[in-house]
Amino acid sequence: MATLTHPHPVAKRLQATPLLRGLFLSFMAFAILLPVIWIASGAFKQLVDIFQLRILFTPTLDNFAAIADPPFLAYQKMANSLIVALWAVVITIPLALLAAYSLSRYRLPGERLILFALLSTQFLPSVVVVLPFFLLFRDLGLLDTKTALVAIKVAMMMPFAVWMLKGFVDGIPIEIEESARVDGAASLRIIRDMVVPLSMPGVITTAIFCFIMAWNEFLFALILTSREAVTLPIALSMLTTDEGDFWHLLSAAGLLVMLPMIGLALLIQKHFTGGSTAGSSR
Repeated sequence: MATLTHPHPVAKRLQATPLLRGLFLSFMAFAILLPVIWIASGAFKQLVDIFQLRILFTPTLDNFAAIADPPFLAYQKMANSLIVALWAVVITIPLALLAAYSLSRYRLPGERLILFALLSTQFLPSVVVVLPFFLLFRDLGLLDTKTALVAIKVAMMMPFAVWMLKGFVDGIPIEIEESARVDGAASLRIIRDMVVPLSMPGVITTAIFCFIMAWNEFLFALILTSREAVTLPIALSMLTTDEGDFWHLLSAAGLLVMLPMIGLALLIQKHFTGGSTAGSSR
């Protein structure tokens, strides 16, 4: 019987495919992580080390101490960002879930118009509405306050959160709720005891996206704040001056911006992955 001394071309391609896939994924991971690694390393460099593009250097914590002092006060601004983002999420998610449940379970007059109106608000550039909001909060005496920023971010995130959560609520079998209604459960109790637990991956996923939106928002924070309620993204812009760009300080402040996102992703990665997969299947 004749034996094959050379692999078939198709077999060669099948054997090479995992290797090529691994090389491609490694390259993509490197391309994505390189800016993060560069910023993280720059946060511990002296300015001269950054300009000389040194890979080996003596780490220092002086950059984090420098951004803690006036006029930057980065840690105070980080606290402002955390407070505003957390309050915005805490207010948005329950209200959006109630709205999503109503739109999912009840046939409302003009339901399609309501959904389109919610979606259409996302088409407006922020720069179009920033001036009316500025005048409104000025007349209310709320300029440079966290209250104004929370209100703005809730208004920005609500349409997105309603659309996102409606998809998850639609995927919950209505028969479960009908059996609960037969036992005399009210709508609020059904939402609390059944809808919220069953849609928890979607709630967590939506909360993550809303937190990221609130945390990274720049324009409204720039226009509506001046000193007391300034957030961390605005502090980054303060590190670019007429004297030049303080790249070592920018890297340190940039690392502070990234840390909550990285920590949040690590803590709830399982829920985030499950919620994203469930949302894409509906």
